[in-house]
Amino acid sequence: MAAVAAVDWRKGLDAGDLSSEALVRDAFRRIGALDDRLHAILAMDEERSLRLARQADIRLRTGDRTPVLGLPLVLKDNLHWSGLQVSCGSRILDGYRAPYDATVVGRLLAAGAVPVAKANLDEFAMGSSGEFSAFEPARNPWDLARVPGGSSSGSVVAVSAGYAPLALGSDTGGSVRLPASFCNVTALRPTYGALSRYGLTAMASSLDQVGPIAASAADLALAFGVMAGRDPMDSTSMDLPGRERLNPLRPKSLKGLRIGLPKEYFTDGLEPGVGDLLEAAIRVFARQGADIREVSLPHTRYAIDTYYLLCTSEVSSNLSRFDGVRYGPRSPGGSLTEMMAETRDRGLGPEVKRRILLGAFCLSKGYYDAFYLKALRARTLLTRDFDRAFESVDVLATPVSPGTAFPFGAKTDDPLAMYLADVFTVTAPLAGIPCLSMPAGFVGGLPAGIQLIGPGCSDVMLLETAHAFQLLTSHHLETPPIHA
Repeated sequence: MAAVAAVDWRKGLDAGDLSSEALVRDAFRRIGALDDRLHAILAMDEERSLRLARQADIRLRTGDRTPVLGLPLVLKDNLHWSGLQVSCGSRILDGYRAPYDATVVGRLLAAGAVPVAKANLDEFAMGSSGEFSAFEPARNPWDLARVPGGSSSGSVVAVSAGYAPLALGSDTGGSVRLPASFCNVTALRPTYGALSRYGLTAMASSLDQVGPIAASAADLALAFGVMAGRDPMDSTSMDLPGRERLNPLRPKSLKGLRIGLPKEYFTDGLEPGVGDLLEAAIRVFARQGADIREVSLPHTRYAIDTYYLLCTSEVSSNLSRFDGVRYGPRSPGGSLTEMMAETRDRGLGPEVKRRILLGAFCLSKGYYDAFYLKALRARTLLTRDFDRAFESVDVLATPVSPGTAFPFGAKTDDPLAMYLADVFTVTAPLAGIPCLSMPAGFVGGLPAGIQLIGPGCSDVMLLETAHAFQLLTSHHLETPPIHA
């Protein structure tokens, strides 16, 4: 199967050679044929999706045009789509249905995109592998015995396996970029505030961002341009500079582009094959006239500790709302306190409990100064590292992960080893800056990606740079060896 390219489908829909209804029906056909093996999907409403597709076809026939009109779309199941479940991959939300649309979902719907499914994820977006879903975990379509990466496991698998050309995930510390690397797709974590978080179930509010996923940067630009912009329902949102350059996305000239290689990211911890792929990708840039420079981000060694102290602290606060009183099932209990405790004990999985407890400890009396406040100071130092680096370079190029997708169960008994899978992805979110993962090649038949990081509000430039790279390479066109 050829890679599903949203830009090609866009042309076919606009020319009248394709219909949205046919594309959506084919999406359901592929889901029906493959998902008993891949487990990427948690919920669908076929009748509703087909109705939206027929409405999109009517708009197309009347000459209406938007970048996403008629295109199928998969939504991570922590995003609200009115009337459908929002499970967040957890039993504690069994039966809960969204009463409204997330802003990004509403904007895509208004532009005529057609959601076809809600996608699997690590419970409440807490995980790097996809193994912490309360349901059957999603599988990597390149090797069913290996993890797809997390937490946006189902969304990335849906694009990789050709269910839909576009998907939405969320990225707190790497949750669209890590699985994109493991499954050979492209994913963007925008500048903090570039996409509204209204209707995204909060994990760690100062770090969460909605992240689009597609086969290529050109495909990402179609959806990103529709979603971006200030939202009165999210006070952290903002207008995105350069948004007018997203449709159509044009490749950036690489001649003279200053690309920084942070020496702290190119360490002995990289698997040899992954290091070789990165060197080959960097040579592609260099042959086009890019200026490759070594830079330093000296506080990178504190990034994992800083991220997990701040993230778990915010998790412990945000997840206090899931108590059996307002959402989902309620366990019996003699007193209100007993009912809440039993509901949370039954409804939440081990990784979520681990992070809640760690965060509560970090925020507790006697430890707040020693852990949480120190982590805030370290976050400032990490942000200043990036500021200094971007005084001498335009973009940073780094690994996405130390290795390729690992087998199921390889790290579930060692939380520290699991957290270290995010060692290259957590730093940029702490600084609130945009970063992108794109395919760089294969090691032993398994995909690996390269990460581009830019200064704040450089999202469009990152997409243009990635587009230029993808016009020179074909890694992103490769599809997994799984057939409907």
